[in-house]
Amino acid sequence: MNSVSISNQLNELLKSNHVHVQLSVPQLVEKVLTRNEGVLTSTGAVRATTGKYTGRSPKDKYIVDEASNRDKIDWGSVNQPISEEVFDKLYNKVLNYLKEKDELFVFNGFAGADKKHRLAIQVVNEYAWHNLFAHQLFIRPTEEELLDHKSEFTVISAPTFKADPSVDGTKSETFIIVSFERRTVLIGGTEYAGEMKKSIFSVMNYLLPENNIFPMHCSANVGLEGDVALFFGLSGTGKTTLSADENRRLIGDDEHGWSPNGVFNIEGGCYAKCINLSHEKEPQIFDAIRFGSVLENVVVNNESRIADYDDGTLTENTRAAYPLQAIDNIVDPSVAGHPNTIIFLTADAFGVLPPISKLSKEQAMFHFLSGYTSKLAGTERGITSPQATFSTCFGSPFLPLAATRYAEMLGEKIDEHNVNVYLVNTGWSGGEYGVGSRMKLSYTRAMVQAALVGELNNTETVKDSIFGLEIPLHVPGVPDDVLQPNKTWADQAAYEVKAKELAAKFKENFKKFSNVPSEIEEKGGPIA
Repeated sequence: MNSVSISNQLNELLKSNHVHVQLSVPQLVEKVLTRNEGVLTSTGAVRATTGKYTGRSPKDKYIVDEASNRDKIDWGSVNQPISEEVFDKLYNKVLNYLKEKDELFVFNGFAGADKKHRLAIQVVNEYAWHNLFAHQLFIRPTEEELLDHKSEFTVISAPTFKADPSVDGTKSETFIIVSFERRTVLIGGTEYAGEMKKSIFSVMNYLLPENNIFPMHCSANVGLEGDVALFFGLSGTGKTTLSADENRRLIGDDEHGWSPNGVFNIEGGCYAKCINLSHEKEPQIFDAIRFGSVLENVVVNNESRIADYDDGTLTENTRAAYPLQAIDNIVDPSVAGHPNTIIFLTADAFGVLPPISKLSKEQAMFHFLSGYTSKLAGTERGITSPQATFSTCFGSPFLPLAATRYAEMLGEKIDEHNVNVYLVNTGWSGGEYGVGSRMKLSYTRAMVQAALVGELNNTETVKDSIFGLEIPLHVPGVPDDVLQPNKTWADQAAYEVKAKELAAKFKENFKKFSNVPSEIEEKGGPIA
């Protein structure tokens, strides 16, 4: 079945009387409530639950093996191939299934705030609350743009359709399948709304490099002087906290493209974790959860309808989805110039990485490919001591192409725009987790601020003897003895053992990049 046949089938379905196209937020909220898909909370947000799937299903994610992409995709456990025949059969089944539904919901919009590089998308949903999610997370068109909107990629989400692995060629009842030739994402068997968002991000990670645009899993903000900063980091490293700055405007919190013209947000909203959320800690997120926002798997009091953000009964992965415009201090539209500074964030529970270090281009590419942070004891069953975890390019689940392609683009951008890159450790100091203490947020903020305003550009540094990182000897607002991790440990021999242990883990992880130029590891990796 070719893309024309796919399009014709879908168009026939969408002509039906039971299909609602481009409903407003109030209309969608009404549908959510009348269809009993969710409840209204005390702040006016909609709360929905997702059943047993409270997060992404990476083992059920596939890319259709097609002639046009066969030699481009980095096939493996992340990008699992599935045949065109399997996709076409499932596609027919899903569309026939949706024909029998009382109502369907369609959102037309864009991915990419830069009009020169945006992707026109269409999202077809079985659930009204999923369509509300799409309305808030993707870029909403103006009335004029809607008149000329022609979808270039379609997401079809049918959560109550469950695949039969013995018949349908899947591993489970759940499937998330991307077909680049058919320009379609097909989702079934899961109610977790984040699959839609991340599928389109994966699509952009495939399409943007073809146009010399670097796709990035990062947050971005801009200062009063127009200086742009990017923040890369895995969960728990402080990416959201540190990129939210009252003196800087937010471009976006998760997905961006870096074109020859500058940085642009891929999304039109935020999908924030909200476990233990409070107004004191994160006022911007807390205040954004109002009418039109979507709360996912948050426990709500049955009578007062007040959300209990501290309750992780349903999942620790509670989420809030809201449009960027729900935050006051933003760039609108979400487009800015070329970055001046890049911050890589890690929460090193081994307590051996410097709290801040300036990276060469080779070091930046090495640490970008590594994507290091650490899991803590107690966060997962069976983990009794800190464990190193690596996520390539700080977003390995969403990279259809070889990781080296993205690293090369980073290196090119650093050279072209003379970007300063820093590795910031928000983790432990004075010892590993359980012995040392977490780096003070006030110190981390001071270090990031110094990096952003250029105070570290010409400061005196010392080279770390194990990781080869250039450590500033002085940072305004931070005690000098905090900056060099070996000086914060009481037991120097224990420090060296632990540091070499982590260095060895970096080297072992880097072996999977067989086609990386040797100079990246030689000049960028640990030296001991």
